[in-house]
Amino acid sequence: MQPALSIILFTVASGAGYGLMALAGLFAAAGLLPQGLGLAALSLALGAVGAGFAASTRHLGRPERAWRALSQWRSSWMSREGVAALASLVPAGLLWLELLLGRRAAQAPLGLATAALAAATVSCTAMIYRSLKPVRQWDNALVLPNYLALALMTGALWLAALASLAGGGARAAAVALLAVPLAAGAKLAYWSAIDRAAPLLTAAQATGLAGPVRLFEAPHSEENFLLKEMGFRVARKHAARLRRIALLLGFALPFLLTAASLLSSLVAAPAAILAALSGTAGVLVERWLFFAEATHTVTLYYGSAAV
Repeated sequence: MQPALSIILFTVASGAGYGLMALAGLFAAAGLLPQGLGLAALSLALGAVGAGFAASTRHLGRPERAWRALSQWRSSWMSREGVAALASLVPAGLLWLELLLGRRAAQAPLGLATAALAAATVSCTAMIYRSLKPVRQWDNALVLPNYLALALMTGALWLAALASLAGGGARAAAVALLAVPLAAGAKLAYWSAIDRAAPLLTAAQATGLAGPVRLFEAPHSEENFLLKEMGFRVARKHAARLRRIALLLGFALPFLLTAASLLSSLVAAPAAILAALSGTAGVLVERWLFFAEATHTVTLYYGSAAV
């Protein structure tokens, strides 16, 4: 599939924002979220979510009509994503207000509601791709856990970075140290699964013809929308190299830097900030690969032997 920068930015920014929002909600529910950290975390989370959704409208032909998608929630995961995203703003905004006013009475229920709706929104985002059966790499049970794990990881890294600036990032850093290997394991399992999976269809099965089938003549004299969007291919050697970069930037460096932030107060803040930046950069590479490695069955009619 053709990786669209707008969708990559959207899924990474909103994932990090909702991961941070969910953790802030859980910390608030447990009574472990200081006022300053809570306000900063929720402000950054809402800003990241807003920036992500703003970027996603760049992929629409008529962005001004995006609101109409909300009416299709019964059948569309994209519509459900929009509904969940709007719903999450209510408890998150009220929790931000509770923190601003210094009140604690409603923080627990608001924190739990914020975390639940943030997780629901990320799940809807993942299901947009998980539900597409013509794409073998996305019709995979590990897509949803990967989106949730990566959102949790990036959110934890940014919470640890904010907490380190306030001089008390030990709890958040500990969560990050658990979230990073969890996300790395989920990503490695996903890559292993799509590499080992048998092709979904062959050209012979798609055309209903017996025996080996190969393209005799292209159906179009020049490139069309389907080839641009669905026929994008990334060389295996490039994919392998990018996977290594994603593992280094997204998981190895953030883990080491977060550990370093716990070992020395002198480097705590810069190490935690670098960990969050590195983790986000790694997820950007991972998300580009998520789209670039996906193969659509329509390419069987344009020369692919199997997908």
